Amino acid sequence: MSQKSYTLIGAGIMSATLGVFLKELEPDAQITIYERLDKVGAESSDAWNNAGTGHSAFCELNYTPPKEDGTVDISKALKISQAFEVSKQLWAYLQKSGKIRTESPFINDIDHMSFVWGDENIKFLQQRHKQMTQYGMFEDMDYSESHEEIAEWIPLMMKGRDRSEKIAATRMVIGTDVNFGAITRSMIRYLQTQDGVKVYLGHEVDDITRKDDGKWKVDVTDLNEDVEKSNDADFVFVGAGGGALLLLEKSDIPEGRGYGGFPVSGQFLICKNPEVVTKHEAKVYGKAAQGSPPMSVPHLDTRMLNGVRSLLFGPYAAFSTKFLKNGSYMDLPLSIEVHNIWPMLSAGFQNINLTKYLIEQVFQSPEDRFEALQKYYPDAKMEDWELITAGQRVQIIKKDKEEGGVLKFGTEIVSSEDKSLAALLGASPGASTSVSIMIDVLNTCFPEQMKSQSWNDKLKEMIPSYGQSLIEDRELCLSTRAYTTAILKLEDIS
Repeated sequence: MSQKSYTLIGAGIMSATLGVFLKELEPDAQITIYERLDKVGAESSDAWNNAGTGHSAFCELNYTPPKEDGTVDISKALKISQAFEVSKQLWAYLQKSGKIRTESPFINDIDHMSFVWGDENIKFLQQRHKQMTQYGMFEDMDYSESHEEIAEWIPLMMKGRDRSEKIAATRMVIGTDVNFGAITRSMIRYLQTQDGVKVYLGHEVDDITRKDDGKWKVDVTDLNEDVEKSNDADFVFVGAGGGALLLLEKSDIPEGRGYGGFPVSGQFLICKNPEVVTKHEAKVYGKAAQGSPPMSVPHLDTRMLNGVRSLLFGPYAAFSTKFLKNGSYMDLPLSIEVHNIWPMLSAGFQNINLTKYLIEQVFQSPEDRFEALQKYYPDAKMEDWELITAGQRVQIIKKDKEEGGVLKFGTEIVSSEDKSLAALLGASPGASTSVSIMIDVLNTCFPEQMKSQSWNDKLKEMIPSYGQSLIEDRELCLSTRAYTTAILKLEDIS
């Protein structure tokens, strides 16, 4: 594998993570990264375009759906929580070894809470707490139905609330807020210091074609100089967020046929009053409206962005035919081809509730949005808040033998038969689980190397729990968490 060439498309959290892995595992790797924008991590990885929750399944109720027998399915929450712990291990390794530096901490302590009202929702949250606390990664989760105790946790949300209202909340004090844009830029900066790594900003990939010798020819345009160029690669990773689908289609691999995408954008209310911002210190998630996509779970969210504290509420779903925030309104129409038109139509028929939800969201008045905020913050004043547009996400539509096409939430790796090209499709939880996703890419595309002693030794150095289960092994989970916390929670990241 010596001197093999790798082309990574998109300078977001996924390509940055894969690039770090490849360079650490194979120091002689020749890596080229292309980014259409003039800044690294400026699309889905950017702090303002990403919830930044550090999705660890502590508070996101959509990861723990209720079952018909009254219990809760926590399997997805366990998987996501473990994946986030794995991400923290890589970041801790990079920080401890001095390979990444940020001006202010990219990860901060913040309580993660779930908040519900009504008998049915309270019963659900109680059962969720009971099941989750049986595992080490959730055993510190607090539960309360007491107005007084919850008011100690989130005074801003409880002030002005009807004392007769039945409520319940859970709290994990070890939750985090992550600036994924900052960690992405720091990893790319590290890669740029390494021999054999080239990063090209302002370069748009026009085409990806297979050559007779098995390599991939990647055609790009230098947008700043308006010059066309190309390079050859042994392996191509398409990590371009919402733009990955269009590039996957350009590669023309059979495995990419039948995939479509449904774009959803998000808006948030951001608080302009510093006095209000300082009175809330938690990420508080509620239950999503029926038929809404996972990224639309309402939350009142404390953020730390480059050392500055902010308070947001949302998201409110919006619709755009763009696949990227800085994309084209022709993205959706251009993605429709013969191979995916039936899956997309079928998925649309099966998700009428989602379509209805999006239409209602698009036509919401400012008063409607403010009313949603008041359910979480009763004393809110409209003049303290303004609407901002956040990131763009593309949900996967996948060909299905029985249904014709299904709308899939989450992420999915699509690879060529010979594993020389891989594309990452999908959205949430994305950035938080980027390390585990990239390990999946390595397992999929480099199976023999992943069995080698040298790669295994290096992976265990980077991720101490590699090859072991943090779900089943309570002591390993807690010791790993203590290790990463000691490194990542340092106030002086220098």
